[in-house]
Amino acid sequence: MRRKIQMAVMAVVAICSLSSCLDMSPISEITDENMWKNEGHFTSFMYGVHSRLRDVDAQYLFMLGELRSDIYNVGTGWTGESNQVEEITSNTLTEERPGIENYGGLYYNINQINLFISRASGTDLLSETDRSYYLGEAYGLRAFYYFHLLRSWGNVVWNAEPSLGFEVGNLERPATDATVIMQNIKNDIAASEASFGEDYSFRAGRSLWSKAATLTLKAEIYLWSSRQMNGGMNDAQTALDALNDIQTHISRTDLDLLPDFASVFDYENKGNNEIIFSLHGAYNEADLFNGGWRNHMIPQQTTLSSYYESDGSPINLNFNGNVYYPLREELYSRFDESDTRREGTLRAVYSKEEAELVSYAGCFAYKYRGMTPSGASYREFCDDYPIYRYADVLLLKAEAEALLGNNPTEEINQIRRRAYADAYDEATMGYPHLTGDDEGINEVLLRERLREFMFEGKRWYDLRRFGQEYVMKYSSLQNPNHLLWPIDTDTMTDNPALEQTPGYE
Repeated sequence: MRRKIQMAVMAVVAICSLSSCLDMSPISEITDENMWKNEGHFTSFMYGVHSRLRDVDAQYLFMLGELRSDIYNVGTGWTGESNQVEEITSNTLTEERPGIENYGGLYYNINQINLFISRASGTDLLSETDRSYYLGEAYGLRAFYYFHLLRSWGNVVWNAEPSLGFEVGNLERPATDATVIMQNIKNDIAASEASFGEDYSFRAGRSLWSKAATLTLKAEIYLWSSRQMNGGMNDAQTALDALNDIQTHISRTDLDLLPDFASVFDYENKGNNEIIFSLHGAYNEADLFNGGWRNHMIPQQTTLSSYYESDGSPINLNFNGNVYYPLREELYSRFDESDTRREGTLRAVYSKEEAELVSYAGCFAYKYRGMTPSGASYREFCDDYPIYRYADVLLLKAEAEALLGNNPTEEINQIRRRAYADAYDEATMGYPHLTGDDEGINEVLLRERLREFMFEGKRWYDLRRFGQEYVMKYSSLQNPNHLLWPIDTDTMTDNPALEQTPGYE
C-alpha cells in the first residue's frame, strides 16, 4: 500500500505544474500526453487522489465538519495553550478572519478527479470491469468533495471539466446556485452507482472508495436534501433505500458493528469489518492529518505530568503534542457513566486540591491513540481516519425511518447495545426508555450521533442538517445568518465573479 501511494504522489506531482483561481490546478498538456500510457498510470493516479485526500484535505474536512460545533471551547482550554481557531470555535467568522481560505484547497483534487474521469472514459487500456470500477470511485469522490463545499459555502463554483492549460478567462468563474450544485451531486452519485454496477466488494481494501461508500454518501446527501432543500419524504425514502441496498448486498459477516467500540479505532485493527471507508495511516507512511492531529489535539507530556487520574495517581501516558483545538470542559459529562464510548473517545484529567482531593479539570481526545515505535519515547499518531462505518448506516437509517414516520427503535438499540455492553438493559437503556428519550427523536438522534461520531468530522454538519434551531441551541453561533462560511478576501480578489456568502457582505 505504501509503495502504491508513493508512486501515486510522484505521478500527481509530475502532471500538476500550474495553478489558477480556486486551486483548480491546470495540467500541462505535454505531461498529460505522457501520463496515460498503461493501466498502472490509471491505478497510480487514483491512489494519488486518495493520498491527497488523506494527507492534505482530511484536516480541512474535519475542520469544516466539526470545529464550529459544541465540542470545542470558544477560548482557551484546561491546558492553557492558545486556541488557534478561536474565530471558528466561537463562530465569529468574517471575510478577514474566515477560518479557512481558498475553500480549503478542495478544488485541487476535484480537478484531478475531473482529469481522471476524462481520461478513463475514453481509454482502451483498461478492461471494462476496471474502467467501470475506477469511474465509480471517481464520481463518488467528486460528489463527496462537492457535498462538503455545498454544506459549507452554499453557492460554489461547479466545474466538471479538467483544466488543461492556463487561460486568463478561467480566473473569473461565478458560483453556481446551491440547488444546481445539489442536483449535480445527485447526478454524480447516480453515475457512481451505475459504474459500480453489482460490484459491492471492497475491491482494494477499505481505504479506497467503494460502492458502499457511495451508497452511504447518497443517504447522507438525500437526508440533507430532505431536511434542508425541500426534498421532503421522497428524498428521505431514497436515503432509506440506499441504506437498505447496503444491508441487502453486503452480509453482516463482511460489514457489521464490532463488539467493542474502542477496537474500531485501534491501530492494530485497521480495515476492520465495521469500516466502509477510511483514510489509511501507518508508521513511516502517513500520520493522522499529516501530523495535524498530534499538533492540535494531543496534550504535551509536561502538561499531563501536572494532572492526575480520578484516583489521584499520576497519568502514565506517553502522549506529547499540543492542544490548539481545545475541547469544552463539560464534554465528558455528556456521556453516561456506563457508556463505553466515553472512555473510548475521551480521557479525563484531574487536579489535586488541598488534602489530596481530586477534582475534574477537563478532557482530551482519546479516540485515536496511535502506537509507540520500538525504542521511541512517545506515540506516533498514524491511525486510520474513518469517513464512513457501519454505525453510520444504522444511525442514518434511524433518521430516515423517523422522517418517514417509521419506527427507528432497532437501529438505535443496535448502537446502544454495543455502547453500554454488559451494562445494557433494554428496559431502561433501550429506546425509548433511556433518560432523555422523551425529548423527541431529533434530540435522541443528535445525542447518539454526538457520542458515536465525536472526532469524525460530523457534528457541525449534523446540527446543520437537523435545522437552525439545533445550531443555535448547541453551538456558540449567535448570528443565524452565519450558518455558512465566508469567502476569504484573497479568493474574492482572485475571482471577481464571486459574490460573498450571504450574511457576510
